[in-house]
Amino acid sequence: MAKSKAKKKNSQLIVRINDEERVRFIELCEELDTSAAREVRRFIRDFIKKQEAPSGD
Repeated sequence: MAKSKAKKKNSQLIVRINDEERVRFIELCEELDTSAAREVRRFIRDFIKKQEAPSGD
């Protein structure tokens, strides 16, 4: 049985950052052989998981 594809990406999120941060972020992504979009999606997924995790208090 073939793996099912990830959920279809059908929305955009526009984020304003300064030019220097954008350039450095893109450079680092290229150095790490990844894309800016992939890293932003990873950040969002990790953030959601962290916020939804039960508190250890």
